[in-house]
Amino acid sequence: MSKPRVRFAPSPTGALHIGGLRTALYNYLFAKKMGGEFILRIEDTDQTRYVPGAEDYIMEALEWTGLALAESPKIGGDYGPYRQSERKSMYADFGHQLVKNNWAYYAFDTAEELDAERLKVESDGGTFSYNVHSRGNLKNSLTLGEKEVKALLDAGADFTIRLKCPADEIVYVEDIIRGRVEFQSNLLDDKVMLKSDGMPTYHLANVVDDYHMKITHVIRGEEWLPSTAHHVLLYRALGWEDQMPQFAHLPLILKPAPASYINPKKVDGLTEKFTSEFFKKHPDFTLKSKEQVYQMIRGILLDVKDISNRVQVKPKDKEDKIVIKEFLKSTLFGKLSKRDGDRLGFPVFPLSWQGEKADDHFTGFQEVGFDPKALLNFLAFLGWNPGTDQEIFSLEELVESFSLERIGKSGARFDYEKAKWFNQQYLIHGNDQEIAAQLKPMIEEKGWTASDEKLQKVASLFKERASFTKDIPDAALFLFTDDFSYDEKNGRKKWKAAHAEKNHALINILKETSDFSAENLETIIKGFIEENGLGFGDVMAPLRIAVSGKAGGPSLFDILALLGKEKTVDRLEKGYAHFASLQV
Repeated sequence: MSKPRVRFAPSPTGALHIGGLRTALYNYLFAKKMGGEFILRIEDTDQTRYVPGAEDYIMEALEWTGLALAESPKIGGDYGPYRQSERKSMYADFGHQLVKNNWAYYAFDTAEELDAERLKVESDGGTFSYNVHSRGNLKNSLTLGEKEVKALLDAGADFTIRLKCPADEIVYVEDIIRGRVEFQSNLLDDKVMLKSDGMPTYHLANVVDDYHMKITHVIRGEEWLPSTAHHVLLYRALGWEDQMPQFAHLPLILKPAPASYINPKKVDGLTEKFTSEFFKKHPDFTLKSKEQVYQMIRGILLDVKDISNRVQVKPKDKEDKIVIKEFLKSTLFGKLSKRDGDRLGFPVFPLSWQGEKADDHFTGFQEVGFDPKALLNFLAFLGWNPGTDQEIFSLEELVESFSLERIGKSGARFDYEKAKWFNQQYLIHGNDQEIAAQLKPMIEEKGWTASDEKLQKVASLFKERASFTKDIPDAALFLFTDDFSYDEKNGRKKWKAAHAEKNHALINILKETSDFSAENLETIIKGFIEENGLGFGDVMAPLRIAVSGKAGGPSLFDILALLGKEKTVDRLEKGYAHFASLQV
């Protein structure tokens, strides 16, 4: 194989969805595994959908995750420009070349004429498509005389250039992931290649750019598979069939299973959100009041185990119920969308995004607190399997293990709890010094102070109990301030008046202890419990709540050592007095 060249080619129409980031990751892993190059191309031919700031967002997201680019609009390279809008002049030439070679034709139909034809076909129960069956009845250079076509072109009439799909042919592609995929040419529509404003559509620009940028493998989402037939035809039409890249179409990322995020505590909140969204989508829905729709949605969500069955339309369902069920079905099942994060309560973008409207503001994985390496590890498993039981991979290990052949065809279900688990594993195995450096500004922001040495010990103690680094300051609050509250319920329950005298005796022993290391404290306290015939919980439970306010946490002996003797004794005296007062 020659040196592979792969591209990630997003459109700057908003924030980069994690599905796009997974596509970038798989392209990167393949390129690195095969000693090839990973490039970024911005596909901005549709200027009506262009969103300012989106291109910068895409590059910032790739930079944050560590997916290094060989070529891009920012870096440059030998095959630029890397924005399609800057390559506009070359596309028109290829569009007209297709017409010259009888692989395309000029279409002069106006939008109104096409709408009229569509209505006519639909009124007869059909579905309109501009294709091999209908093009002979429409206004184009295949049906108009040569003189009439020339006159229209000379007069500056608006036209598009459409690909002339062949009749009665099986168009196929050997997909690396899916094997042989066939398309019946009679069912293909004659897609527009060049728009009336002179800008190419995705299809023409995509093929022209891949050829001129010497792309060897096109690794992209499953949603592009239906378009591949047209791309195969374009390579043939332009005489580039021998240089056509290999295709690999990735499985969809599916919404999480409803049972993973719907529970009795969340039903009312989700019902309120879904009801509001339903009426935004169906503003003229008048068959039922908002309260009735709310109750219907709530009833379906309450039975989460049977939810897939309950959203299926039944023969006896009335029209209003059908509309609500179809809405819920699209909301709860299918492809993970950009709106699902806000709707279901988890991020679906690598970085936060601030759109022009309030409902276009989204929180990203970075802002939630994810380690980018953990996010990539999680995304790698949304479709790919290493063939072993190993789950934690560094980026370098992913490169070493990755292959396109181990990507499945079926959709991969998004699981936010699993994503958090990956992040927790990276935190647990993270360097305490690096975690301490991340903690320092968080601690200072709260007005607390701590030495680097103390922060490293805090990181070591609490990282196994946190999903994110940002969880640690609140969990370890009692190590930085005396301003914390007691778990009153457990304080009252665990403090036994019968053991009060002995617990106070332990305070006196601790006052006289010179070696306040965790190891020595463990020996002293365990020995005290055994000598006094007490249960472990009789001493350890009230002791822990007194010094930390909590009934659980990391090793108590490590906590006492970190607090130091003076602080420990002071908190025990105050805490025990407080617990005793609760029982008066």
